[in-house]
Amino acid sequence: MDVTLTFWDRNPPYAALAAARLGDVPVSAAPDPKATKETIPTLAVSGETLTGSMILKYLARSSRKRDELYGSDALSSCQIDQWLETAAGIVSGAALESQCVALNDYLTLRTFLVGYGLTLADLAVWGQLHGSPLWKKIRTSGKVPHLARWFTFCSEVPQVKTAVEELEALGKKGGAPGATAGSGKAAGGAAGIDGKKATGNSAVADGPVASGGGDSGGSFDIGLPGAEEGKVVTRFPPEPSGYLHIGHAKAALLNQYFADLYKGKLLVRFDDTNPSKEKDEFVENILKDIADLGLRYDRLTYTSDYFPQLLELGEKMIRAGMMYADDTPVEQMREQRLKSIESVCRNRSVEENLRIWEEMKAGSEVGLANAMRFKIDMKSLNGTMRDPVAFRCNLTHHWRTGYKYKVYPTYDCACPFVDAVEGVTHALRTSEYRDREEQYYWILAAYQKVWAGLPHVHIWDYSRLNFVNTVLSKRKLTWFVETGRVDGWNDPRMPTVQGILRRGMRIEALKEFILSQGASKNITFQEWDKIWTINKKQIDPVCPRHTAIEEDGKVLLTLEDGPAEPEVVVVPRHKKYPPAGKKALTRSNKVWLEQVDAVTLAEGEEVTLMDWGNAIIMSITKDPATGAVMALSGKLNLCGDVKKTRLKLTWLAAVPQCEVVTLQLLDFDYLITKKKVEEDDNFMDLVNPTTRFEKMALGDPNMRTLQKGEVLQLERKGYYIVDEPYGVKGSGRPIVLFCIPDGRTKNMAKNG
Repeated sequence: MDVTLTFWDRNPPYAALAAARLGDVPVSAAPDPKATKETIPTLAVSGETLTGSMILKYLARSSRKRDELYGSDALSSCQIDQWLETAAGIVSGAALESQCVALNDYLTLRTFLVGYGLTLADLAVWGQLHGSPLWKKIRTSGKVPHLARWFTFCSEVPQVKTAVEELEALGKKGGAPGATAGSGKAAGGAAGIDGKKATGNSAVADGPVASGGGDSGGSFDIGLPGAEEGKVVTRFPPEPSGYLHIGHAKAALLNQYFADLYKGKLLVRFDDTNPSKEKDEFVENILKDIADLGLRYDRLTYTSDYFPQLLELGEKMIRAGMMYADDTPVEQMREQRLKSIESVCRNRSVEENLRIWEEMKAGSEVGLANAMRFKIDMKSLNGTMRDPVAFRCNLTHHWRTGYKYKVYPTYDCACPFVDAVEGVTHALRTSEYRDREEQYYWILAAYQKVWAGLPHVHIWDYSRLNFVNTVLSKRKLTWFVETGRVDGWNDPRMPTVQGILRRGMRIEALKEFILSQGASKNITFQEWDKIWTINKKQIDPVCPRHTAIEEDGKVLLTLEDGPAEPEVVVVPRHKKYPPAGKKALTRSNKVWLEQVDAVTLAEGEEVTLMDWGNAIIMSITKDPATGAVMALSGKLNLCGDVKKTRLKLTWLAAVPQCEVVTLQLLDFDYLITKKKVEEDDNFMDLVNPTTRFEKMALGDPNMRTLQKGEVLQLERKGYYIVDEPYGVKGSGRPIVLFCIPDGRTKNMAKNG
């Protein structure tokens, strides 16, 4: 019988071919020349086709070694089936590390996942890890020694090794699987943020695991002007006047991407030229954000490192007649620039400009009244070329240099010089600054005339990341913080990196979203639902499930034939992901239901009590005035068919032995009511008056062990992240959970 395994050559089915070779099942493997990234591996058998986990099951059942591969008894076969489901949930994203840690814990005292030999369970999980570009980094991190030991053993099994070599040979022939991650082009084609590309959606039998989110390739198929491999230097220059927001994350990751693509370097430089806005707090938290984003930079510097050279440069520019002192009042200067009117100070002599320059460096009254301006072209059609300010006085304490300096360069003045001195080859900036490119090049050329050896710097622009119902201006975000509309820069309603991570965003989901945007220059306004959908795909396969009942209006259901004494059973925290662990479930003859469920019940109706079985509602007592359900009675029908009931109800035992915990469930809305904020809008008029929603609930006792930052699903309610765990502020305080948006558009009005 002819059995053929076909696949997209960039998504090799490692587990499937390994199972065939290990089971001595004759299978021919061949890439499908018509396949695309949407194509999944397919096993053709006698005119029929199999996909996903069915490929592995068929191969095992066709093998003379069936009992070895698929279990010799019902229990081990069921356990293997469960691991096949678990393998399907392994994702190549932020969740992968936590999944690997859980697998490592599971393998601490085990050699194999099921039983005492290599089975389909091992092959399925091994195949997913082998195809993940992130696994190698995790494997060598030292965090998962038992999993790494198990993976090495699986990889060295001769038949498994043969399968890998076959696929690699086919890949080299097709030019895909044999590509190396370090080349900047991974097996999937265009490289991603980490130098790898997420592949199409994978089943258990597939190779590389998708991290979800649609078109992961973005628009990266471009080249930087004048770029040479090994010589490219990019830089990420945050101003320490606030925390990083999601737009800064895009800038940081794009700079990382191009540095990796050309095997170059990334520099991080704090643009600390305005002491009035800068604080230690912002520097510390930007460094935290950079670490959370996983940015790999070669050097960390500060513009303030170059203040002595910049002051020297300023004097050289004055002596060369390319800079002059101007004491025109700020508003008048702004008006003159708008109307292309030259300042009366423009023709001051070099000597006078130098004298005023000394006054500015001393911070005297005369110095404070002046600004030093570039002498470019007041008649230019490009407004940025109309003699922009280069230096101005500021007597405020500088977070790093104290009161040492009284005059500071503007960003436009400092950036071209520091870029050149630090060897930056390509300065990436958003397209909103495109008008300033002419100015940047003029200033850099002027510096090169007075400062020997300054190299050229290429500017490359990309589109700014915009979101609906969101402002990303630091000035506006600062206003929300300072006016108390939010609780700080890391408030879950803020579009800052810390805000969205605190809300439950996974770093890999954020990276994948940035990747999906690519390096496009097209300006768009993104919906938040897309990024939260990507996030859901990463957390759903692995996060544990728990139960919560809203306190308001909770209803007692008395089960006539329920257990006289409370009984405790142990159930999985995630039915399809064993590494999530187990939890204790208390069953009793009195249980709490939610009012929202109780009002939908009818006498005589059969319902399912989740993780228990069916029950029949015998009587319903209602408040005649309000119609609210006051009490319920029923009896168990554990032999009933759970597939035939209309309602699957969450519940909690209402007995002292089930020591429930109090929960504070918080949800949030957009800070801005208008979808797209225009330039001439007064954003203060668009502020949403109500952005925080609170409900109190009772949670199952197992939630006492949840830690800060842990993600979970409350059955039938949604995904949550622990902001304050049990007992963190005293035993009487509730556990605080933030609702994580799941990407469904209809929910985004309260989940942005």
